[in-house]
Amino acid sequence: MFQYKRIAVKIGSNVLTRKDGTLDITRMSALVDQIAELHKAGMEIVLISSGAVASGRSELKQHRKLDAVSARQLFSAVGQAKLINRYFELFREHGIACGQVLTMKENFATRQHYLNQRHCMEVMIENGVIPIVNENDTISVTELMFTDNDELSGLIASMMNMEALIILSNIDGIYNGNPENPQSRVITEITGNRQNLSEYIQTKKSSFGRGGMLTKCNIARKVADEGIMVIIANGKKENILPDVLRKNSNTVCTRFLPAEKPASSIKKWIAHSEGFAKGEIHINACAQETLMSHQAASLLPIGVTRIEGDFEKDDIVRIFDHEGNQIGVGRIGYNSEKARSLIGKQGARPLIHYDYLYLD
Repeated sequence: MFQYKRIAVKIGSNVLTRKDGTLDITRMSALVDQIAELHKAGMEIVLISSGAVASGRSELKQHRKLDAVSARQLFSAVGQAKLINRYFELFREHGIACGQVLTMKENFATRQHYLNQRHCMEVMIENGVIPIVNENDTISVTELMFTDNDELSGLIASMMNMEALIILSNIDGIYNGNPENPQSRVITEITGNRQNLSEYIQTKKSSFGRGGMLTKCNIARKVADEGIMVIIANGKKENILPDVLRKNSNTVCTRFLPAEKPASSIKKWIAHSEGFAKGEIHINACAQETLMSHQAASLLPIGVTRIEGDFEKDDIVRIFDHEGNQIGVGRIGYNSEKARSLIGKQGARPLIHYDYLYLD
């Protein structure tokens, strides 16, 4: 009946929020009903849910004006408790247990923290519990915040080796023009041929979220490149989740088709670790050609022209071509001092082994 066994579902702020910025309980209840149907059909599900700030806003009456950071912390602190309690009660009506997982971007910075989070959610899934994940907005108020929960959902889908990630927004998918233009149509499939979508995508961010369709598209492409199907669909449509997940579904949505060869677990972590990079490796044209040849090539010192930044062995570093364009990230096999001493030398072990190299 359904084509996937293991999925991540991301519900955006504009799906769960009314026009006045308060939480839409009716829509939330309908989506829980759909997730419960999938769960009872044997599907393993992780839910990434926005809505804490909206939930807190609808609960509190502000008596004095707060700055943006203070308001976000206050609303999310109150709202997350209300949100997870609402989910708990709604899932309990179906005889399903759910659990809360609050995380921050820096929790993905080290491999050990990454594995600890994965283990926690694996245990929950194995025991029939649906993990409900959200960013800890009471603490994440710096540059280390996720772009939005689209970025978080991509990390979770990758980390949990999901077969599919469904991103629910308030429109039907990626359009080939302005969604408000009657002539525009939804692009139903996007493949790995890297067609340029920037001219189609609206850069305007959502009313209550931090991201927009451009963020969704960039995250979707990265996750699809790792071998995971990504579906962007309208979360306000009735029965949308079962409809898009049925075999041979003709429901209008955008599907980012997965790469045929899935990335390894360690490469998936590296792919999403760019924000924690400690240094830069600049390479010559010959090294770039070798790396981009689709063969299993490591980055050798002989192809490096310069190294910037200070880092330790096993840190994440960015890789730049001879024209200064970033082409990937990787886990470095030396500290910065040793790496610099090897620049241009033949016969040395790789700076970044193929197994720890992710190219954009």
